[in-house]
Amino acid sequence: MTAAFPPRRHYTIPLPDGRALDLGRRPLVMGIVNVTPDSFAEITRLETRDAIELALLMEAQGADLLDIGGESTRPGADPVPAPEELSRILPVFEGLAGRVRVPLSVDTRKASVARAALRAGAVMVNDTSGGDPDDAVAKVVADSGAALIIMHARGDSKDMYAEAVYRDVLEEVEVELRVRIERARSVGVPLESLVVDPGIGFAKRASQSYGVLGRLPELTEAIDRPVLVGPSRKSYLREALGDIPAAARDWGTAAAVTAAVLAGAHILRVHAVPEMVQVTRVAEAIRQAGQSDARSTQGPDRGIRSVSDGQ
Repeated sequence: MTAAFPPRRHYTIPLPDGRALDLGRRPLVMGIVNVTPDSFAEITRLETRDAIELALLMEAQGADLLDIGGESTRPGADPVPAPEELSRILPVFEGLAGRVRVPLSVDTRKASVARAALRAGAVMVNDTSGGDPDDAVAKVVADSGAALIIMHARGDSKDMYAEAVYRDVLEEVEVELRVRIERARSVGVPLESLVVDPGIGFAKRASQSYGVLGRLPELTEAIDRPVLVGPSRKSYLREALGDIPAAARDWGTAAAVTAAVLAGAHILRVHAVPEMVQVTRVAEAIRQAGQSDARSTQGPDRGIRSVSDGQ
């Protein structure tokens, strides 16, 4: 009998603190902690203490990973100088030291910020640059042994929509991600340390973002790396939901998260952690039930283990 949903491939991502991400048994939820004054998705600005408390709360609510960022990447956002970005995020990393068990990621486009965050406790770098011509972030990752999330994008926040011209959006995203994978490997990042993100909402019109989500199984099949999907609260949802504010788009986000889980995504990057933990668990139960070797995935295992543990 043919399975209803595509199987999710399994990967082990080594982390520099001696642990590893076990990706594939179930999807992991990555909570977003934006320490910026102009985040598109937050109702109020998070100061350092607020960001630390939010991160601790997200872990308690079931987040498997936390992604901390100090520069907005929304369309039209102004770039932030590295010293200012660091002044926002380093106190958060320092405040979480010894207080969280889940791995921390830094969301940045700058090598200097990535390097400082890795020294402060990050074990992953979420590179949202869409392609650094000098591969500076990848070089920092290669030196540190951290994991690297490569996101697809074109241009910068000011001109990304002008770059949203595709003959076949899924095919071109795949090709461009492959190029970035090879460039990261060429500067020393091991293949086993790489995660890819198709970049929902980045250099993509709403219809193109939906196109990527709708054809996600093709991407997971074509690129033999774990896939992170970040559909949370973004503007593409307005095409289906109407002109409602970002903070009110969690129901729409839930639908996109469900689609991504059923398609075999490994990590879901979201703002509303407790709600999306429920969504991912139910969607994964449905996906597993459609597999011939269905197994329960509702246990407490957070997909993180010592690299010395068995497979």
